[in-house]
Amino acid sequence: MRSLSAQDMMQIWEIGQSQHPIDRALTMLTFAYPEKSVDELASLSIGQRDTYLLTLREITLGSKMESYAECPKCAERLEFTINVADIRVTEPIPAINQEYILTSGNLQMRFRLPNSKDLAAVVGYQDVNKARYLIGQRCVLEVSHNGVSIAGEELPPDLIDLLSKQISECDPQAEILLNLTCPACNHNWQILFDIVAFFWSEISIQAKRLLREVHTLARYYGWREADILAMSAVRRQFYLDLVN
Repeated sequence: MRSLSAQDMMQIWEIGQSQHPIDRALTMLTFAYPEKSVDELASLSIGQRDTYLLTLREITLGSKMESYAECPKCAERLEFTINVADIRVTEPIPAINQEYILTSGNLQMRFRLPNSKDLAAVVGYQDVNKARYLIGQRCVLEVSHNGVSIAGEELPPDLIDLLSKQISECDPQAEILLNLTCPACNHNWQILFDIVAFFWSEISIQAKRLLREVHTLARYYGWREADILAMSAVRRQFYLDLVN
């Protein structure tokens, strides 16, 4: 994995303008792993993908992430800092086709973990339960009864619920919940931390800042965008200080 350069962040931001968040996540990773195909990256489980994104964020922008949330009870704004190490529950591992076994009574189910392709297949579904059910169906590889394989019919909802719980245990990085307490009213609640949305927001801020810097330096010195972006942040800031 390599960190994102100024040029990389500019390109990711430009490409991602018309992309769904699922595709934005893969775009970020293709720049970090130019030797891997999009299909390989899309085959990562959601937890594996998010582990890679957390590590990419850490080596690109540092380990501390500044965030905020609004209290659902009194609307107080709560600012807080997240350390990557505190929410990264697994280390990056190669993209492998891991299979798992779930047993329920006389039924045995062989399954894999959901990946970006599965999420893309349910984009547009308004019913969250229906989308979850379809993802579960896609992840089932084989169902057997007393050791004998049975035809892949639609699984009952209670078995899909059991499968969803098992998937969460096997891929814990896929859903990171943060416990928050409001300093104003002491209300306690949880929020889902979405590394894709968080990192994309940061890249967008960085890209717009870089565009402003390019505009200033190109206008003053007549330099090309590529040359300005190729400078280190320290060198670029020095020239900006001279202009200002």
